[in-house]
Amino acid sequence: MPASTTVTGMVLSAMPVGDFDKRLVILTKEIGKISAFVKGARRPNSAFLACSQPFSFGEFTLYAGRSAYNIQAVEITNYFAELRDDFESLFYGMYFCEFADYLTKENNDDKEILKLLYQSLKSLAKKVIPNQLIKSIFELKIISLNGETPQVFECVKCGLQPEGLHSNETISRSYLGYYFSAQSGGILCGACKGQDKTAFMVNTSTLYAMQYIISKEIEKLFTFKVTDEIQKELNRCIKLHIDRYIDHEFKSLEMLKSL
Repeated sequence: MPASTTVTGMVLSAMPVGDFDKRLVILTKEIGKISAFVKGARRPNSAFLACSQPFSFGEFTLYAGRSAYNIQAVEITNYFAELRDDFESLFYGMYFCEFADYLTKENNDDKEILKLLYQSLKSLAKKVIPNQLIKSIFELKIISLNGETPQVFECVKCGLQPEGLHSNETISRSYLGYYFSAQSGGILCGACKGQDKTAFMVNTSTLYAMQYIISKEIEKLFTFKVTDEIQKELNRCIKLHIDRYIDHEFKSLEMLKSL
């Protein structure tokens, strides 16, 4: 990397260092996740005071020190100030940032995760769809981008597709319904669900919602709503899958549950 460079990214977290400085974790489009120090960011008259907060999105001019990056200049295009005025939205945003921080690695290409994080926070700020649905969309999409995608397009045992009714046998198996199992890694058809005692039936609308979230481009994700029943099933399926394949306790999620 040259001595000085400009990257586009979002602040995931900020930690005080010494009396007046801060250490930021920034997810960038160009070089993945990085840590960078901001000298004097905690001084009351610092030009970096506002831009060194989580959710701050914009351009960061960095220079490489001996062991870390240092921030020379910042141009923020979105502070997501709306989230700071609503405790629930604030904690959802903190959870999304913590999740992104946990999954991303330094020098990885995580442009899609950055885009997902930005669109998720934007949706929280707009308040067009419920926060619970935004959370489900974010969780399912980020684990899919990370390679832990649940198989919801066909039975994980026999390959039967929900919409593929091509024979009498297929029709009879489809009529038995579809079941979700985190242990098996996705859905099971009615004929195969006996092979997994943890499998539970899911509504076809839940299945289609999961298929949509996984397959659609990020810009089109936050455009639909679901019933309370479908939301509960989404919560259950996604939580079980995350518990099995991510297995990490997120502090911000525990704070969110306490609200």
